[in-house]
Amino acid sequence: MTPGPNQPSRRTLLSLATTAGLTTALGTLPAFSVSATPARPAGTALPADAARHQLWWQAPGDEGSLIEQGLPIGNGRIGALASNDPGRELLLITDATMWTGGLNDTLDQDGQFPYARTDFGSFTLLARLTVDLPGHDLGSVHGYRRNLDLSQGLVTSSYVRSGVTYRREMYASHPDDVIVLHFTQSGGGRHSGTITLTGTHGERITSAESFGATLANGLRYGAAVTARGRGGTVTVDGTRIAFSDCTDLTVVVSAGTNYAPDAAAGFRDPALDPERLARTKVRDAASESADALRRTHVADYRELYGQLDVSLGSSTAEQRELDTWERLQARARDLTPDPELEAAYLQFGRYLMISGSRGSLPLNLQGLWLDGNDPDWMGDYHTDINLQMNYWMADRTGLSRCFDALTDYCLAQLPSWTELTRQLFNDPRNRYRNSTGRIAGWTVAISTNPYGGGGWWWHPAGNAWLCNSLYEHYEYTQSPAHLAKIYPLLKGACEFWEARLLTHTLPGTAEEVLIADSDWSPEHGPLDAKGITYAQELVWTLFGNFAAAAALLKKDADYADTVSGLRKRLHLPRVSPKTGWLEEWMSPENLGETTHRHLSGLVGLFPGDRIRPDGSTPAEIVEGATAQLTARGMNSFGWANAWRSLCWARLKNAENAYQLVINNLRPSNGGSNGTAFNLFDIYEVESGRGIFQIDANFGTPAAMTEMLLYSRPGRLELLPALPDAWAASGHITGLPARGGFVVDLTWRDGRPTRVRIRSVGGRTTTVVFGNRSRTIKLEPGDSVTLKGLGR
Repeated sequence: MTPGPNQPSRRTLLSLATTAGLTTALGTLPAFSVSATPARPAGTALPADAARHQLWWQAPGDEGSLIEQGLPIGNGRIGALASNDPGRELLLITDATMWTGGLNDTLDQDGQFPYARTDFGSFTLLARLTVDLPGHDLGSVHGYRRNLDLSQGLVTSSYVRSGVTYRREMYASHPDDVIVLHFTQSGGGRHSGTITLTGTHGERITSAESFGATLANGLRYGAAVTARGRGGTVTVDGTRIAFSDCTDLTVVVSAGTNYAPDAAAGFRDPALDPERLARTKVRDAASESADALRRTHVADYRELYGQLDVSLGSSTAEQRELDTWERLQARARDLTPDPELEAAYLQFGRYLMISGSRGSLPLNLQGLWLDGNDPDWMGDYHTDINLQMNYWMADRTGLSRCFDALTDYCLAQLPSWTELTRQLFNDPRNRYRNSTGRIAGWTVAISTNPYGGGGWWWHPAGNAWLCNSLYEHYEYTQSPAHLAKIYPLLKGACEFWEARLLTHTLPGTAEEVLIADSDWSPEHGPLDAKGITYAQELVWTLFGNFAAAAALLKKDADYADTVSGLRKRLHLPRVSPKTGWLEEWMSPENLGETTHRHLSGLVGLFPGDRIRPDGSTPAEIVEGATAQLTARGMNSFGWANAWRSLCWARLKNAENAYQLVINNLRPSNGGSNGTAFNLFDIYEVESGRGIFQIDANFGTPAAMTEMLLYSRPGRLELLPALPDAWAASGHITGLPARGGFVVDLTWRDGRPTRVRIRSVGGRTTTVVFGNRSRTIKLEPGDSVTLKGLGR
């Protein structure tokens, strides 16, 4: 690829990667590649109360509404939405790296980035797979049921036709890197039909078993399918695979691209032939028995899913008799808590995380799932809340390994982000440029793609928010290796802000403070305000995190002192004498929309925790934050409700936090905000048109865990916002805490009855419930059981 006028050369990007110490990290990043034959376990233990982990429906997904009705499967890299229709199984297949677009490094006339599918690019589908079974149309069968087994990562459907019970099961295996469909029957039936694999970008299909093509941006991609039957025949019939009179049938699919997470290589692996590799993967998997493939998948999936278990109380027998969609409707109609459904919703979020974030790019606005090639906002990585919210849940629910995709993404993009910042950020047309004239480090746009490119507007504080998310992962895991990996990101972000901050004298005083240059408080109010609370809070946290990281790694002591000095001089928001709210801008006036979806002025409450209702923060600041949150209201889009819920949990207002969770569980009808038939969150972009956006599916479970445990290094608060609906009895085991601990917690009548705390790197913390506290000291790997805190 020949560099354009503003396009960094391969030599420049390689130099940047080396300077940042990233070449070793980049070399270990995942891609669609040959993998070793996985171990084949004999089996794995399942939870005793398996019914709590089941979601079920009495109707298949309509092909025209799969984004709301299809059931998702995924292995972290490839995913699919499945219709589960008896007569025509349809899978819409994605690969996380199937992106159009490129570096997008020519700014528009306003100094901002172009933002369209033609330049920035878009996440797109890779393939469609159909399995047609003539005579099995929905009108010819009875007793239909489909099921999502959260505990094993399996989608199943079953029905009866002519006295024979037919069953199919599907999943995306991480160890074998394939999608598997297994068709069985009991009662003497046979399977006959055809399998068709096609592309979604106008490919010319000449083979029944595979295809390959290249996007306009040079990305190569391919897919392959094979089938194995028992008791019948499987043959190639033109561009279809035909099967006849099979007692059971196994279909194996693989797909991928030659994307490489390496800026110096142009984000491509020119030696990789995706079609050939996909053929190899399906051939190798198909050589194993269906039972072996299933056992391998379940054992791998259970290793992650089994890290956390939660019960929020018991539902009624009448509630349990309803299918999942009926239960959602009943919960909204009757206003009666359904604790088992609510716990299952949390676990569904974990299922999506395991299925969508392992070994590839991070979860975007769509997660890993699409129903077409034109998702709203291109299915991008929005860095002003959505990407960060996608990963709030990972560490909080025992899925720290799923967080690695975000870390690896940021590391892979850093050379491009650094070079684009150096070349373009101080463009005189950019209203957000540094008026100091200096430039250093890196930042991002509001939207990012996987090719180092930005879209829409510059987002100066986006670097701080990304870094804070990466550092919080360290607080949970206490991993020195992770801290060392992200250190170049933290340092580069600090260098950017050192060059950007302005000295400002507060009106009516002689006090000089540091404030952020012109910016926009996402996503409302003036476009060129200085010292916005959003930036001040995020940078304050960034500087503190960097100083801590430098001390832990014993690096850059002098620069860490410089950064700490800058932090002490940062202006922090005050309470407006006019509104009584914490100021979002350096003005007593409300310069934005009172009920706006974003809570940008409250980032110090959550995801930050500078603002604390535990007596360590001045009361007027806590009251000002509470007043602003109250004014924002209790009804918004799903992700906005999740953020509000997290903030109310931080303020220990259990009922408000819970109500916002329940608001998100309201069934979506006619495109309204709420939960779809398949539990995907629906975002009403305009009257009558709703779209799937995945962030609320992660943000809402994060809020639920925050209601059960608040943590920061040195402090664990038990049941800080336990709502009445869950208070009677419950438990959560394997709940991670910042500071390097894992908590097992059982409660009754709103009080903890058993608390076990295990160290995964933490050594000292204070455990609090109400007015009682206990300081504990542990060595890594040790645990302690506390008694008496709930008395």
